[in-house]
Amino acid sequence: MKRVLAAALLVTLSTVAFAATDPRTIPSRLDPAWQAKTRALFQQVIEIPTVHNRGEVPRMANLLADQFRAAGIPDSDIHIMPYEGIPGDKTAALIVRWRAAKATQKPMMILGHMDVVEAKRADWTFDPFVFREQDGYFLGRGASDMKNGIVATTMAVLKLKAAGYKPNRDIILFYSGDEETMGRGATLGASDWRNLTESEFGLNADGGCGSYDRQFRPLGCGISVAEKTFQTYFLTTHNPGGHSSRPRPDNAIYDLADALEKLRDHRFQPMQNPANRGYFEERARQEGNSPLGQAMRRWLANPSDGQAADEIEANPLEVGLTRTRCVATMLEGGHADNALPQSAKATVNCRIMPGVQPADVQAELQQLAGPKVEVKPDPNYIGTPTPASPLRPDVLKAVTASIQRLHGPEMHVFPLMAAGASDGSFFRAKGIPVYDVDGSWGLSPDDERAHGLDERIPVRAMYDDVLHWESVLRDLTSK
Repeated sequence: MKRVLAAALLVTLSTVAFAATDPRTIPSRLDPAWQAKTRALFQQVIEIPTVHNRGEVPRMANLLADQFRAAGIPDSDIHIMPYEGIPGDKTAALIVRWRAAKATQKPMMILGHMDVVEAKRADWTFDPFVFREQDGYFLGRGASDMKNGIVATTMAVLKLKAAGYKPNRDIILFYSGDEETMGRGATLGASDWRNLTESEFGLNADGGCGSYDRQFRPLGCGISVAEKTFQTYFLTTHNPGGHSSRPRPDNAIYDLADALEKLRDHRFQPMQNPANRGYFEERARQEGNSPLGQAMRRWLANPSDGQAADEIEANPLEVGLTRTRCVATMLEGGHADNALPQSAKATVNCRIMPGVQPADVQAELQQLAGPKVEVKPDPNYIGTPTPASPLRPDVLKAVTASIQRLHGPEMHVFPLMAAGASDGSFFRAKGIPVYDVDGSWGLSPDDERAHGLDERIPVRAMYDDVLHWESVLRDLTSK
């Protein structure tokens, strides 16, 4: 996923008077037979290296398709859709429809992605594409982003079907194959394949709620109803160059460095919307009268209070939640060690607040960088701002019931804005509201390992996620 979870809540909760128990020590209520099936499928998908340009996503799509086929979903409702993501990358999406015998409501959709970020064996303490269980965790690339969600939603459907459950609306599963790169699968799913994905709303397993701090106290559950817009810009400088023995007063690398130093210190205007406002109202309650809690209340009272927003974002787990943020991620420049550089280029990735146009961010970056630097968007990916999804009472009720059943009433549920982007943004842009509601909780936001080394998820969290999705699907398809 192109984001860090916005539900990264590291809070003190000093006033909460309940016992903090390591949730890994509590047995999951998932039946042992379904635990075994879940573990087996999780191992299989972790060990398929669905990294771009390896051509392995179709193999995972076929594996999942076989699961649904064996559960009784007919071939006519199982679609493996080949497509090209990054040029030359042959990937695929999987679209499955579980039809209601007699539909009384419009279809709903479950979203996820089968691809994962590259992982190098030399960097990890073990092979990232060999499934492991250790110290109460399942480990491997994709364990938390997001083969856990793929397996949990798949197993929930299989479990419901095995129990003879009859939904009163069609349930569509849409699993893309290039969310971590181009997102073309979601683009196609929201447009060209709309006859297969048309839904009243979508639930995204790629993010969502439920976590604990390092003292095992519940931090709450955020339902993401909005996402920032993903947009990359290239900052480029040009220069006649020359011989390194005769330096010029101007220099392409220095000019670029000057612009990047300005970018480092720049802060965009803070902005509030219903999603991040709901998040910070809950966070301010959790923080109490701490300095961070006071800053949150000042900013909630005055959305233009840049100093309060700065104090909030000084906390590393709150970065990106009050404003647009841009950061340099790659550099290139020069052509020889004995020649003055004729050009230098920086890749700057921005996560733009909902409702703000990427062209306006480009103009602000250009003004900041000055006339010596050319600022252009990545021509291969032009971000589209998407509206926030209105928080549906039925979704809120279903998620709250599930989360509190699994974790207790102290696990509050609230809306939030994701700091990054997922496949959900493509469907929101085309009129289908999407909500991030996955239930595979983590143990501490500051131990988040998605896209990182030794990625993992608590064993019980994987099993609980099956129960979570089973509960949510029942609640939303039985009225």
